[in-house]
This record gives sequence, structure tokens and C-alpha cells, in this order.
Amino acid sequence: MSHVALVIPTLDRMGGAERQAMLLARGLAARGWRVTVVALSGSGGAAAGELAAAGVGFLTLEMRKGLADPRGWIRFHRWLRREAPDVVHAHLPHAAWLARWSRAAAPMRVQLDTIHTSATGTLGRRLGYRWSQWLPDRVTAVGQGVAEAWVNARMVRRERLLVVPNGVDVDAWRPDAEASKAVRRELGVEDGFLWFAAGRFDPVKDYDTMLWALAQTPDRARLAIAGAGPLEGEIRQLAARLDLMTRVHFLGFQPDVRRWMRAADGFVQTSRWEGLPMGLLEAGACALPAVATDVAGTREVVVDGETGWLAPAGDRAALAAAMSALMQASAQDREAMGERAREFVTERFSLGAVLDRWEALYAELLEMNPMARRWAFRR
Repeated sequence: MSHVALVIPTLDRMGGAERQAMLLARGLAARGWRVTVVALSGSGGAAAGELAAAGVGFLTLEMRKGLADPRGWIRFHRWLRREAPDVVHAHLPHAAWLARWSRAAAPMRVQLDTIHTSATGTLGRRLGYRWSQWLPDRVTAVGQGVAEAWVNARMVRRERLLVVPNGVDVDAWRPDAEASKAVRRELGVEDGFLWFAAGRFDPVKDYDTMLWALAQTPDRARLAIAGAGPLEGEIRQLAARLDLMTRVHFLGFQPDVRRWMRAADGFVQTSRWEGLPMGLLEAGACALPAVATDVAGTREVVVDGETGWLAPAGDRAALAAAMSALMQASAQDREAMGERAREFVTERFSLGAVLDRWEALYAELLEMNPMARRWAFRR
């Protein structure tokens, strides 16, 4: 039984990258792989319990000072030498650097990492990737826009980069009319138009633009937001200033947003940049038409005018116009748009097909690397 270690900064905060790593871990375990998720910090919380129930191991390195904590490096190296996983697959920058440079102390058979965002970050991040790009056997990106951004920033060489998209369990994420009715009754929007948004209250999500646009849509529009984060207080204050408190429902962090997704009439996302947004994939799987900002990653999921509408990032008027257009469409037209969204997501991003691609890549790299080694330099 081959052993894959999925390395990630933490599972205590659950964003798109973390959710994708969880899906990959459970999916590979169900296919007969031995899987261990290694978190740099945190306890894992409820996610660790979900992994255990799926037969996935969990290890926390308990790093309290980020990569500057030598105890975490020592724990990881000891674990690598003891368990000798066949594949070490890192997600997000700190996990990638830990896995890459650990090859010097604990040789690995296969090491690869995944890029989850088109944002190339600070100069320090760009230099960190450039200086260590010869260490992994392969680098993957969740979308073509992500890949192009990082190649152009010289953070990864094109010949070593492969696009493997995020996947969504289209059987778990599907429309449910009865669940929809119950949630709409709970929110008191049985007759209104319900928008749904999900994500942390961080600057990148640009909830300011979302609320300004909502204020320009018909009064029957309601918005439910699932998420928490440092800007939540500011966004609540903005909703009050815009006289939207009766129209916006702040749901807080929701570990499972399916019930809200199924209840909504439309999904809205206003990110300033993205990788390959899980929220849009899940909305599409639920046959929910979307209005989203026209940025890298998002435009790989939303087909403008077919499965939803795109608007320029930060453009309140354009976003409001797109939201109003979807609201004014007939129920039949919205339903048809939602069905096209589900078909599109099923064809391109179903979890089963994505798992097939990961298994094929692991097998290819394992065949190329019969022995553990300290680096992966190839011309």
C-alpha cells in the first residue's frame, strides 16, 4: 500500500485549499492509499475527527513560530525517516517550503506541491519559491490563470508545472428542493430572492463591493453570508450604514454550507483574485447560477452568460447590474442556467476525475523515482 503525506499549514481554519486537501485525503484513502495529513500547527479540530473516521492519519507538528520553530522541523524529519512516505504532497507556501527543504535531512522518493492562488505574494514569497524550485519533482497549480501568474513571476519553471484542478463531489453537492424550503422558512425569505456568499471576511473577498451592489438591487433581494474573519465587524457596520441590516443575514462560520447553497436563488462572489474557487464549484454542482468577479480562476468556472455572469473586480455598478439581471430573469431561465452550471462542473471538475489525475501523476513520479533522494534537479 503506497503512503502519501499531505502537508498543510493548519486545518484549524478551513478555506478552499484546506477543503480540497481534505477531499483528496478522504478520496485517496477510499481508493486504498495509506494517507496521513501533516499540519504545521493547530490541533486539527473537527477536521482531524473527520479524517480519522475516513481512515486517514493526522499529525500536527505544533509549530508555534511558523517556519522559525526548529522543533517542528525536527518532528517532521523524524516522522519522515520513521514512516518513509512514498509521496510528500504540500499545499500552500509554508508547507511547500517545509517539504522542499526537508529533503536535505530526510530524503524523499517523491515530493510535489500545489499552488492554490493566482496572487504571487510578497517579494519574500517570490524569492522563496525561486530559490527552492529545483527541489520538488513537480509543481501543480489549481488553474491555468494560477499557472500563468506564477510562471510570469518566475516562481516556477513552465516545464515543471502541471495544472490539476480542484475537484468537487458532485454527488454530495446537488440540488435539494425540500432542504431549500426549510432554510428559506428559517430565514424568512420564502418569497424573496436569496443570494448566498461564503468565505472569510478578508480584504481579498471584497465584501464592501458586494454590499454596495446589493444596495442597488431590488428590495426583495436578501443576502446570506457564511463566514468569519477579521473584517466582520467592519462589514456589519457598512451594512448598517447602507440600511441593509434587514436584508443581510450574517451566518458566522458554517462547517457545511450545502443547506444554504441549496436554498439560494443565486451565488455571489466578489474576490479581487482567486485560484480555482471551491465556492463556485460547489454552487455549480448545486445547479446554482452565479454572479462573480472576472478574475483568474473565477472565469475558469463561470461561463459568462451561460452558467452565470461576470463583472469587473471592484466595479459596484457592474456587479449590481449583473445581480439585477439574474434577479429579473424568469425562473425557467435561471433554472436552465443552473443546470448548465452543474453540467459544466460535472464534466470538468468532478472529484472522481480529479482523483484519477492525482493517482496517475503519483504513479508517474514514483516510476521515475525508484529511490528516495535529496533533490529533484533535472535539466
